[in-house]
Amino acid sequence: MPIFMNPFAKHDVSDFPDVYVPLADAHRYASVVAQHEEKTEKSDIAGGEAGRQASLNYSAYSIEGLRAEIDSDLAASGHDAAYDRKSKVINKAIQDIGMGRYQWELFVLCGFGWLADNLWLQGVALTLPQLTLEFGPSSTQVRYTTCATFVGLCVGASFWGIASDIIGRRLAFNATLFLAGVFGLAVGGGNTWIGTCGLFAALGVGVGGNLPVDGALFLEFLPFASGNLLTMLSVWWPVGQLIASLIAWGFIPNYSCDPTLKSCHITAPGVACCQSADNRGWRYFTITLGALTFFMFVCRFFFFHLYESPKFLLARGRQAEAVATVHGIAYKNKRKTWLTEEILNEIGGYPTAVSTEKLSTGEIIKRKFGSFSAERIGPLFRTKRLGITTCLIWFCWATIGMGYPLFNAFLPQYLQNAGKDVPPTPTNIVYRNYAITSIVGVPGSILACYTVDVKYIGRKGTIAVATLLTGIILFLFTISSNPNYQTTMSSLEAFFQNIMYGVLYAYTPEVFPAPNRGTGTGIASFLNRIAGLCAPIVAVHAGGVNPNAPVYAAGSLILAAFLAMCLFPIETRGKQSL
Repeated sequence: MPIFMNPFAKHDVSDFPDVYVPLADAHRYASVVAQHEEKTEKSDIAGGEAGRQASLNYSAYSIEGLRAEIDSDLAASGHDAAYDRKSKVINKAIQDIGMGRYQWELFVLCGFGWLADNLWLQGVALTLPQLTLEFGPSSTQVRYTTCATFVGLCVGASFWGIASDIIGRRLAFNATLFLAGVFGLAVGGGNTWIGTCGLFAALGVGVGGNLPVDGALFLEFLPFASGNLLTMLSVWWPVGQLIASLIAWGFIPNYSCDPTLKSCHITAPGVACCQSADNRGWRYFTITLGALTFFMFVCRFFFFHLYESPKFLLARGRQAEAVATVHGIAYKNKRKTWLTEEILNEIGGYPTAVSTEKLSTGEIIKRKFGSFSAERIGPLFRTKRLGITTCLIWFCWATIGMGYPLFNAFLPQYLQNAGKDVPPTPTNIVYRNYAITSIVGVPGSILACYTVDVKYIGRKGTIAVATLLTGIILFLFTISSNPNYQTTMSSLEAFFQNIMYGVLYAYTPEVFPAPNRGTGTGIASFLNRIAGLCAPIVAVHAGGVNPNAPVYAAGSLILAAFLAMCLFPIETRGKQSL
């Protein structure tokens, strides 16, 4: 295969020679083979009539055995169309191929999406003081910039999540970072505050699609046994903050107005003021972030050949291409695969014999929104224990969704404004301290990956302790305006906050039953974004009364989440997902 390929090329199995192996000679996933052997052994031991039924326990290396696996998997789902049966067969084929170079490269490129999400959330926060200097909005009014960005994030998350089911994962995967990169570059040329807010909102439409699209895409190419890697994507989140803070530290302190000056838009002629030519730091900063985001798009588009999702191809009736995609993964991973169109047809039905193989656009959208129907939400409350867990999880996502941006989205302002009758903290000190905070926060996500499996601590203990400490530290942050003290508190807050978020990302999908996992996590994400959209509005009005009020609100919300976590009835450490 050539190094550079048409990013939107259609493939045929003939493009990937020497990857096919007959099912009878194939390598099957160890637990699947063991399950088949256990059933056969039990039947043989039973003897008599049961022994004569042993022939029904087919080998894992036969069509009949594969069909039995699919029937078992579909028993708990709400769909049993040709599409669903063939989709399960493809899952089995990817599982038997296993983790390889293709998935690891995709892990990095999907990680770019998570990195970009927090890169720009922090990017907006880091520009707020400079927007006040240059354009003249007050330090509270300028927080509507964050609100505009969250509007774009909400629109992007909703639009791209649905669009990826209609136009394909491949186009959506590349378009999100492309839009973010283009508008990120354009933000640096904003001539007015309103115009800059509009560009940040447009940027948010691209960035907002990264988490839902990248997560879904990665999951569809991920072997079931490696499913925990999906939660590992959250490690990229604090890296985005670290990169943004280091770039801001390099540009903004060196190319910005004196923080004691007022904007030329609100000062009389002849009075010393902050001119755009003297305040280029935030523009250099956003242009650099935009260039970095666009570079990540280039890596995705030109240096990695992404195959279209086989689930999407099946939904569109493009079965041959779906099989070719699996062959392409095996080719990239230097493995073999047993998947053929004949096997798909044997288990899911032949295209001429079934009418439910191809899903129309309307059916795809209906399935997408069907995830939020009463039929799909109802099973999340099937038992009292599961219903309580569902409510508590959603409550935590909503409270943290508002508490996180109330503090972090405006942290540079808190670090700069030392208090009444006290000169603002020098710009270079503000951005140095912010960079220190970001560096200290990174190990939190890594530590969380280990503590969640410690006996007697687990998921519940780790997240509860981290959330409690995060809430307490937020209140401690307001005690003193000393820059060194604030840096210490914000660094500790970032460390425990990343532990909290890392565990929450892992725990949430684990507690929901598999057939309704997408519904539970989707609603949690929706509540998180909506609450985040409200955070700047709260910060504007509360901050106008008391500069520390948004921090008090953030601490209270985080502590409310802690109380809810103490009531979690389910511990998932050492247990398989429901």
